[in-house]
Amino acid sequence: METLWQDVRYGIRMLAKTPGFTLIAILTLTLGIGANTALFSVVNGVLLNPLPYPHADQIISVYTRTANFQQSSVTYLNFLDWQKNNRTFEILAGRRGDNFNLTGNGTAERVRTGMVSAGYFELLGVQPAIGRTFSREEDQVGGTPVAVMTEGLWKRKFGSGEVLGKTMQLNGTDYTIIGVIPASFHFERENEVYVPLGQWNDVTFRDRRVSMGMQVLGKLKPGVKLEQARADMAAVAVGLAAAYPEADAKTGISLIPLKKDMVGDVEPYLFVLLGAVGFVLLIACANVANLLLARSSARMREFAIRAALGASRGRVIRQLLTESVLLSMAGGGLGLLLAGWGTRVILRTLPDALPRSGEIGVDTHVLLFTLGISLLAGIFFGLAPALKALRPDLQETLKEGGRGSSGSRHRVQNVFVAAEMALALVLLICAGLMIRSLSLLWGVDPGFNPHNVLAFDVALAPSLAKRPPAQIRAEYRELETRVAAIPGVEAVSVNGGSLPMDGDSELPFWIEGQPKPASDNDMSWSLFYLVDPPYLKAMGIPLRRGRFLNEHDNEHAPMVMVIDEVFAHKFFPHDDPIGKRINIGLVGQAEIVGVVGHIKHWGLDSDAQHTIQAQMYLAFLQLPEKFTPLIARGGAFVVRSGQNPQALESEIRRRVGQVDSQHAVFGARTLDEIVSGSLATRRFSTVLLDVFAALALVLSAVGIYGVISYLVGQRTHEIGVRIALGAQRGDVLRLILGQGTRIALIGVGVGLVGAFGMTRLMKKMLFGVSATDPITFAAVAALLVMVALAACYVPARRAMRVDPIIALRYE
Repeated sequence: METLWQDVRYGIRMLAKTPGFTLIAILTLTLGIGANTALFSVVNGVLLNPLPYPHADQIISVYTRTANFQQSSVTYLNFLDWQKNNRTFEILAGRRGDNFNLTGNGTAERVRTGMVSAGYFELLGVQPAIGRTFSREEDQVGGTPVAVMTEGLWKRKFGSGEVLGKTMQLNGTDYTIIGVIPASFHFERENEVYVPLGQWNDVTFRDRRVSMGMQVLGKLKPGVKLEQARADMAAVAVGLAAAYPEADAKTGISLIPLKKDMVGDVEPYLFVLLGAVGFVLLIACANVANLLLARSSARMREFAIRAALGASRGRVIRQLLTESVLLSMAGGGLGLLLAGWGTRVILRTLPDALPRSGEIGVDTHVLLFTLGISLLAGIFFGLAPALKALRPDLQETLKEGGRGSSGSRHRVQNVFVAAEMALALVLLICAGLMIRSLSLLWGVDPGFNPHNVLAFDVALAPSLAKRPPAQIRAEYRELETRVAAIPGVEAVSVNGGSLPMDGDSELPFWIEGQPKPASDNDMSWSLFYLVDPPYLKAMGIPLRRGRFLNEHDNEHAPMVMVIDEVFAHKFFPHDDPIGKRINIGLVGQAEIVGVVGHIKHWGLDSDAQHTIQAQMYLAFLQLPEKFTPLIARGGAFVVRSGQNPQALESEIRRRVGQVDSQHAVFGARTLDEIVSGSLATRRFSTVLLDVFAALALVLSAVGIYGVISYLVGQRTHEIGVRIALGAQRGDVLRLILGQGTRIALIGVGVGLVGAFGMTRLMKKMLFGVSATDPITFAAVAALLVMVALAACYVPARRAMRVDPIIALRYE
C-alpha cells in the first residue's frame, strides 16, 4: 500500500506538470465513459433491473389469443372463468384504464381511474399508506361503492388530512374512500383513483364477446413454472371453447412474463446502441493511448535513468499504469456527472420513447459499471506506453536524450488511429442507415393529413347517463356546433373507436349472402371508426368512390358504412362494393355507400405487418341504443383549423363548459404529436446513434490530427534536409497528407468490412433501405476520408513552413 500511495502521488505530480495533456486526456475519457454510463443507466433501468414488485419474476401478463391477435385484451366473463378454473395461479387480477368525472367541489375535473379487481394490489405487493384495499364482496355488482386514491390526489384534494370514510363523487356516484396508495407505487398508467372492476354493470362489458380493453395479471403459485401455467391455461381455453363456442371457439390464452411484456420491442434497439457506445469508448481509449505514447517518447530518458538506478521493469510499468488509471478515474468521475445530465435531457426530450423510464437513473449498478469501465479503460490505454517502457537499450536511450523515436512506435500509433477510423466508420454507417430510415418514414403518406388537427376527449356530465338516447345524441350535436363556431375551425367531428396510431378498435363481420360463421373468431375482422360527416374533411382522408357519410345518415335512417381500399380489395376483389351489405355482429347490418383511402393505423413503419388492416367507418348517430350508456360517459373529437390547433384549446374548454359546466375536456393532443409518438423508439435510437457517431468522428479526427502533428514534430530535421536539398513545399504537403491518407484508407477498408457484418444485425431496425446500402457506405467512407485529410492539413501546413536553417541548427 505504501508503494501504491507513492506511485499515486508521483503520478499526480507528473500529470500536473503537463496540464494541457492531462486536460485533453480527461475530457476525451469524459466523453467516452460518460456516453457509456448514460446508455448503461438506460439499459439498466429498462432491461436489467427487476421490476419493483415482490416476486416480480412470478408475475405474468395473460392475454386472449386468436388467429388475428396474438395478444388481445380479455372479456370480463372469461376472466371470471379463468379465475375459477385455473390451477397454477395464486392470484389472477383484472384491470382496465378509464377516466372519471370528479365532481361536487367546483369545476368538474377528469381523473385517471383504474378499474381493478380484488387482489390486484396484493398481486403487486402494494401496501396502502393508510386504510385498506378492495374485498371480494365489494368487487361485484351491488357491492358498496368504495374507492382507493393515490397519495398525490390525497394531498392535492384533501391536504393529507383525515380522509377514510369520506365520500368523493365519481361519474355522479358517491364513493366511500377506504384507502390511500403510496406515491412509490407506479405501473404502466399513472392513475389517481381506483374503483372495483366487478361493480361495473354495463351490458357490453358483461358480453363474453367484448373485451372493453381489460387486461389480466397473474401471480404463479410457488414452484410453478411458466410452461406448467401455459399448459394449465390451454386446458382452461379448451373448456371455455366447448362451453361457449360462439364467443370462445378457436381462442387460446397467451402468457408472457410481465417484464418482457412491459419492455416490448425496445430491447434490440438498446443492445445495438450499447454496442455502438462501446465503440466510442474504444476510440477514446485509442486516442488517449496515442497521447500517452507520444508523451512516453519524451520520457524515455527518465525511464532509462530509473532503470539504471535499479528500478525493475515491473516497477516502471506499474507507475505508468497508475498514471493512466488516475486519468481514467478522473474521466469516469466527470463522465458520471455528464451521464446524469445527459440522461435527464434525453428523457425530457423523448419522454415516451422508453418503457420504465421512471426507473432510469444512477444507482449502485451504474456506479459499479462506471468504476469498472474506468479501471479497464485505464489499463487498456495505459498498456501500450507501459510496454514501450520495457526498451532494453539503456545506453542508446541515454545518448538520444529522449528525442528519438522508433519506427515501431510510429507503427503502433498508426495502428491505433486506423482502428479509430474503422470503428468510427462502422458507427457512421449505422447512423447513416438509421437517418435514412427515419427520413424515409417521415416521407411515408399516413393516408390522412395530420397537420393542424387537434384531438381531445370530453367527459360528459354524469347526469347525462340517465337521460334517453335521443338527448345524449342531441348533446353531442350541440358540442359539435359550439366547437365548429370557433373562429379558425374548419371541420369538427366526433371520433369513436380509436384514432390512427393511438389505440385500436375492431369488429367482426360477414358479408350478406354468405353463411354466418359459427363464431366471432371464424368471422373476418375490421378496424372501425365511429364518426360524423365532417370527419373526412377534418382528417384529410381522400374519397375514392361513392360518397362519405352525410347529415341524412342519422338514427332514423337505414344504417350505412364506408370502407377503405384495403377492405374493398380484400373482400370485393372483382366486384363493386357500393351497395353491398355487411353484417356487423354487435351492431347490425349496414350498406356500403363509399370507399375511402387506407390510413396507416398501426404506424408508418408497421402497418403492413398487422393481420387486420381493413377499415370501416360507421355513423356515430346510428350507433344502436344499447351502446348509448358507453357514449354517455364521454367521447373524443377531432378538430381541423387553419392555425396552430393548440391555440384553440382554451376556447374549446370554454365553449364545452357553456353547454354544461360538468363536462370536462381532457387529453388534448395534435395528430402531429401522435404520428411523432408512434416513431418515438426509432427517434430515440437514431438520435443517440447520431450523437455517438458524431463523437466518434470528432475523436477520430482529433486522433489522426494528433498523430500527424506528433510525426511532423519528430521529422522536423528530415523535412528541413528535404527542403535544403530542393524539395518544394508542395512535395512536403503531399508527403504529410499521403501519410495521413494511407492511415485513413487502411481504417476505412477495415471499417467497411466490419460494417458489412454489423449492419446485418440492424435489419429489423431499418425501413426502406438495405443493410448494405451502397450509397450510405460510399458517402460515409468519403466523408471520413475528407475529415481525415482536413485533420492532416493543419500539421501539413506547419511542415511546409519549416525553415531548413533552423531545423538543421536545432539538430
